[in-house]
Amino acid sequence: MERRKFLLSSLIGGAAVSVPFINACKPAPPKETSQVTSYESDLDEVTITQMQEWLKSGKYTSESIVNTYLERIQNIDKSGPALNSIIEINPDAAAIARKLDEERKSGKVRGPLHGIPIVIKDNIDTSDKMATTAGSLALAKNTAQNDAFIVKQLREAGAIILAKTNLSEWANFRSNRSSSGWSGRGGQTRNPYMINRNPCGSSSGTGVAVSANLCVAGIGTETDGSVVCPSSTNGLVGIKPTVGLCSRSGIIPISQSQDTAGPMARTVTDAAILLGILTGTDNNDPATIESEGKVFADYTKYLVNEGLKGVRIGVSRNFFGFHEKVDALMEKAIAELKELGANVIDPANIEFVKECGEAEFQVLLYEFKDGVNKYFAGMKPEVGVKTLEDLINFNNDHADEELRYFGQETLIEANKKGPLTDAKYLQALASTRKYSRELGIDSTMRRRSLDIIIAPTGGPAWVTDFINGDRYLGGSSTPAACSGYPNITVPAGFIEGLPVGISFIGKAWSEPLLLKVAYSYEQATKHRKTPGFAAGF
Repeated sequence: MERRKFLLSSLIGGAAVSVPFINACKPAPPKETSQVTSYESDLDEVTITQMQEWLKSGKYTSESIVNTYLERIQNIDKSGPALNSIIEINPDAAAIARKLDEERKSGKVRGPLHGIPIVIKDNIDTSDKMATTAGSLALAKNTAQNDAFIVKQLREAGAIILAKTNLSEWANFRSNRSSSGWSGRGGQTRNPYMINRNPCGSSSGTGVAVSANLCVAGIGTETDGSVVCPSSTNGLVGIKPTVGLCSRSGIIPISQSQDTAGPMARTVTDAAILLGILTGTDNNDPATIESEGKVFADYTKYLVNEGLKGVRIGVSRNFFGFHEKVDALMEKAIAELKELGANVIDPANIEFVKECGEAEFQVLLYEFKDGVNKYFAGMKPEVGVKTLEDLINFNNDHADEELRYFGQETLIEANKKGPLTDAKYLQALASTRKYSRELGIDSTMRRRSLDIIIAPTGGPAWVTDFINGDRYLGGSSTPAACSGYPNITVPAGFIEGLPVGISFIGKAWSEPLLLKVAYSYEQATKHRKTPGFAAGF
């Protein structure tokens, strides 16, 4: 069942192969409109707050910053180390920035994201000139008629959608032997720390683009691990929120019970800013109704330096043991948490993880078929794909492009499933929730009187391998994913130059506490380092 984890849009992969960018990613870089001459040093590790200070002072404009990022994408993502994280650039980004600059000059500033360029994963609808494809050539003509709810929220807040990012095709729910970060449309994304290694999936492109400073921050999606794993592997902060905190309408689905969007950023503060913008009740996503009165428009008010004092943190040691150097980093992190005032309860294992995972995969097979068929029904007729069976047939007809490295056995298995009224589905869903909630996270927290549980997010990046697929050693995403509870990963250190994260897992709607703890740990340790695009070994 280990292979299940990246099927669930979770994990793995890495190899130094040269995959060309699609033509849509190769516009001529726009001309500069301001004097951002040393853009590499200026934009490296810049935060949303710092960028707002630049814009307020007039040092730079949003348009000049957009153009500088586009130049960086040309120099770093398409050539140079050729990270291949961007699948499509928004051709209107500079024009949108110009309008937001005009708003600022007139005295209107919408908030902390006004004029800030971000990237989003290519399974999130945008009603503009960019397609939404989940990395699949079958959806190359899928230009959405409406923005996803979260995109609408971002635009209203003044964010600039700079580009869409590559991903593990179909959010890694396609094959038992895939390479994370590879899609038929976008090719293979590479890790910015060592380019022969994998960025993890499925939000691989967002993780790499943010880590490599090709944007300020980005949005990924997760079913099981797809925000936290690429965040860990690319040295980022990643937030997998409580399911229902962020609307999923307009996002190509895997699972109605587990899917969520989430921020990916270089700092906890930037991730918290983005999280507040993404929240909101959406009538097209019933899960968001439960969030009323439990979410906030501003999560930055919970970011305090002494946020760990007195917090009861349990150590789930059953997620240790897959790599001795990861264990060593975790022991150091535990010592750091104690020094910062946390009351560490060790061990405090989350039980029934295997049982949860076995039921989970069956749930996802049923929900994927139901969800994508509904999504396909809302696409324009010219896309040409109306059902999951159509997608499978398309891949067979375009096997040289789509099935060259690995198959689509997961799609085939999902297509055999019946409706969501099937007794087997309902039983699997009940089992998943029982093992992840009642007998899992809830039980552990109740028995040990815990506020938070910690575990290693995953291991260091593996070498990309198109022949054998991903080499996943271990990780801790499944309990929070299956339960729908929040999970925040923060950089915890490096192994041979490759970043590794620590996960903070909480109860439903506990984002404020998780952010307080994550921020306190981040500020005390400062483990994040700018990637150097090493060739690797």
